[in-house]
Amino acid sequence: MKIILLISMLLVAVSARDFAPLSDDIVHFVNKIKTTWTAEKTKFHSWDLQAFKKTLGARGIGGKSRLQRLVHDNVADLPEQFDSREQWSNCPTIKEVRDQGNCGSCWAFGGVEAMSDRICISSNATTVVRISAEDLLACCFECGYGCDGGYPESTWEYFMETGLVTGGGYNSKEGCQPYSLEDCDHHVNGTRKPCGGPEKPTPSCHQQCTNTDYKISFQKDKHFGKSAYSIDSDEDQIKKEIMTHGPVEAAFTVYGDFPSYKSGVYQHVSGGQLGGHAIKILGWGVEAGTPYWLVANSWNEDWGDKGFFKILRGSDECGIEDGVCAGIPRD
Repeated sequence: MKIILLISMLLVAVSARDFAPLSDDIVHFVNKIKTTWTAEKTKFHSWDLQAFKKTLGARGIGGKSRLQRLVHDNVADLPEQFDSREQWSNCPTIKEVRDQGNCGSCWAFGGVEAMSDRICISSNATTVVRISAEDLLACCFECGYGCDGGYPESTWEYFMETGLVTGGGYNSKEGCQPYSLEDCDHHVNGTRKPCGGPEKPTPSCHQQCTNTDYKISFQKDKHFGKSAYSIDSDEDQIKKEIMTHGPVEAAFTVYGDFPSYKSGVYQHVSGGQLGGHAIKILGWGVEAGTPYWLVANSWNEDWGDKGFFKILRGSDECGIEDGVCAGIPRD
């Protein structure tokens, strides 16, 4: 681990003259120094930088948690590798990658993705639902500012206190409130229209199902959390939580090199801070001697490694281990 950290610091020193974000230069630099990951030119390169920053909507990164901290007593004998997709293979939502579109709603997506997974896990796959990102984004006013960003911890409090209805992705006609903002292409080889341009406005809050074909009422469709809590930044505590209850929500600082990620174990090597981004951690492992967290992004499956990425584990890379939160669904 010390060797990995030393290499990381040396690489950062080499890249002191940070290359411009969303540029070919930063891609060439990452691949030239042969770090633990590879970069690829993406459609983000055609974005206006300020427009891209607006999609990084996780606020409050690094701040003191107001949630009760859950501490697991026994964290011994944890496996070297764990993947929630394999552990709970009968829960389809764990395998899915959603698309937040041209909106800074990552804080909502990281939450509802983990909530959906945990509902399935806690019910032994007898309840399979997709919790609505639309409901959370549009109606949780205490969570933040909609498409202008929000606080991941607040999503779990809202889940517990107010509840959330179901809803699939854009144009899915699934659940009570499907996502109303169009998918957009975050990858050069994708088939969707490119993201970018003016940010989409936050959808209006509706206290009824927007999917007129859905036969369950808004109130009866709601799902609730039984608890909301934070997890200690110790990696074994995070592992134990994932292994026990399922994927968790976390947030990290995005630097100029991250949008160009393609494969491998990401660690920051070049580029300045762009903003905060919330995601779902669903496992861990070791690749070529480098420990990593397995993470689901919300930029659809065209980005990165089919929508997923790996990030250095055990050294709070980009703050990924400082601010993990989750909750238990109500029976």
